[in-house]
Amino acid sequence: MQGNTPKIKPGIFNNHPDSRMITNMNSCVHCGLCAESCFFYLATKDERFMPGRKADLVTSVYRRYCTWQGKVFPKLVNARELNGEFASEMTDLLFGACTMCGRCSMHCSTGVDVPYLVRLGRTMLSEMGFVPATLQSTVNAALESGNNMSIPLTEFLDTIKWMEEELMDETGDPLSRIPVNEKRKEILYTLNPREPKFYPLSISAMAKIFYFAGESWTLSSEMYDVTNYAYFSGNNKEAAIIAERLRKEMKHLDCNTLVLAECGHGTRAFRWEAPNYLKQQFPFKVISSVECIADYIRKGRINLDPDKIKVPVTIHDPCNLVRNGGVINEQRYILKQFVKQFIEMEPHGIDNFCCGGGGGQLAMSEFNERRMKAAVIKAEQIRQTGAKIVVTPCHNCIDQLTQVNIYYKLGIKLMTMAEIVAEAIIPHKTNF
Repeated sequence: MQGNTPKIKPGIFNNHPDSRMITNMNSCVHCGLCAESCFFYLATKDERFMPGRKADLVTSVYRRYCTWQGKVFPKLVNARELNGEFASEMTDLLFGACTMCGRCSMHCSTGVDVPYLVRLGRTMLSEMGFVPATLQSTVNAALESGNNMSIPLTEFLDTIKWMEEELMDETGDPLSRIPVNEKRKEILYTLNPREPKFYPLSISAMAKIFYFAGESWTLSSEMYDVTNYAYFSGNNKEAAIIAERLRKEMKHLDCNTLVLAECGHGTRAFRWEAPNYLKQQFPFKVISSVECIADYIRKGRINLDPDKIKVPVTIHDPCNLVRNGGVINEQRYILKQFVKQFIEMEPHGIDNFCCGGGGGQLAMSEFNERRMKAAVIKAEQIRQTGAKIVVTPCHNCIDQLTQVNIYYKLGIKLMTMAEIVAEAIIPHKTNF
């Protein structure tokens, strides 16, 4: 039997035992409740997509390498060796049929953290070089260029200059600016690279909010990318490199507060996960832009026109910001200040369905067809609200829902939180 025992076990098992890992791997009772929570399963009824089945893939590898039963009687206990064939199967299901949204764990009868197990599986696959090439190329772009879209510095600065001109037109103040690389400001603000590349008006929208709030803030041209796709690839070393760059830039510019742009996974990957990668707490405050805007409203630093938005509006809750981050009420507080017809999706909040773009799905073109078919669940959620505007504080969600809007002919307008707030803001003299 010893000759059949794998000689090399996945690196995540090198520090065995890990109580969190062992608990989650041994808690599933195969009740099947998780299936009705997963939009991939609900849209396809493919049993392979049941969250418990995905978790079992990872657990079977653990049994093979870390239990005597799995080493001696692998077939008897469903213990599987992580060879190339099995790795391909895992890649298809753990990368291509899961966004790690966490909804399944909420409905699990024993509280199994399925996304945690899925990410463990992705880490195994990353060690073997089985990360889908399209996702890894996005990580590589961030590592090599400082942003996940490889935007050249000159292009970035030209876009900021152009948006600064837009800001001047919006405010009517020729002295209004979008500061870059200025030290000792209160706030360092980040961006999702999709903004300078595809949605530059989102930059001027947030700049307009900062302007009328009288905020002391700056962007960085060295490290402005809020995203961290290595969180999705499962490569903690690469995730730590990306997170460390942003931490260093905060220290270099000597700012007090890091405000993370509208990106669900970016907020999670830096605010809550990065201290684990870096093994240190941040010596500065970290908040999302949604929390920042809500704070401005509460303190009267910006004023909003209560009659500005008259059409029905709903909100899509980004999984990583809401279900996995706890930022639930702030966006609702903001919208209720100036939206006459605010309609909730059902379900919503922490129970909301994923849009289908998370978990690195948008970066993995090989799974596009599956992603769009599974998005029927979100499309129907939106359609049933009758909303004309869908607001979501996440650019990944914006990109996914833009495609969903076209694919399912929803006829909606999509806006970030900054964009809809900037549209409703009442100009007033600033504190500059």
